[in-house]
Amino acid sequence: MSVNLADYEQGRPFNGDYDKVLVQLQKRLAHLLVAYIVYRRKAIILFEGPDSSGKSGIIQRLVTGWDPRHFRVWPIGVPTEEEKAHHFLWRFWTKMPGNGEVAIFDRSWYGRVLVERVDKLASDEEWQRSYDEINAFESLQCENGTRLIKIFCHISDKTQDERFKRRLMHPWKHMKIGPADFHARDERDEYKKAFLDMFDQCNMHWAPWHIIDANNKQAARIQALGLIADELEKNLPTAPPPLDPEIVLLAKEKFDIDLGE
Repeated sequence: MSVNLADYEQGRPFNGDYDKVLVQLQKRLAHLLVAYIVYRRKAIILFEGPDSSGKSGIIQRLVTGWDPRHFRVWPIGVPTEEEKAHHFLWRFWTKMPGNGEVAIFDRSWYGRVLVERVDKLASDEEWQRSYDEINAFESLQCENGTRLIKIFCHISDKTQDERFKRRLMHPWKHMKIGPADFHARDERDEYKKAFLDMFDQCNMHWAPWHIIDANNKQAARIQALGLIADELEKNLPTAPPPLDPEIVLLAKEKFDIDLGE
């Protein structure tokens, strides 16, 4: 997958009624989660991208109206000492969704070929072979019936600096920035090379990357939520499932409602 990240740094504003379209998308997504529950489908939605690229903001708006019993959000950081004692994918296996569930990853197993590569937490041999291991891991999920949606939120260096400054100037946003953000900022070039290698090595037809220009937050949110809705709808039955015959009888008996067949 040949990518020029500069193509995703335009920051064009959303041309429409943002609040109205957002609500429409959230209603659509709420319906889709119900469909996943009743049809026993499962999905993984993962987000990658530079610090302050708006991943958590998209996730927050994605799950509005969703039943918390049927989805989990997994924020992924640098592996712990215990996790480092195992294969790097070990910590993700228990986070895979079951039937009727959606797992959302705020960063993911791609940390192996991103932060672990850049910060030398993995050897060259380890992270280089991880591309094939990731592709095999994702293939297994898809073969097991999981819809896998991979979204990369990209922002320019200028946009990132502006967002960092706003966080520093807002006391209630200090929690959103730490030394690791400044460290990653100093290694931007290394990260960009790692991003491009990731796109090149892990853009399989069963699990393609979707890159979003996240320089305008509203436009990015609308694009991401629309993309997710489109992907979740693929191969999903459009008709509601048949009613339990016992429910049909009880509805008639208790409320004189004839639900028919």
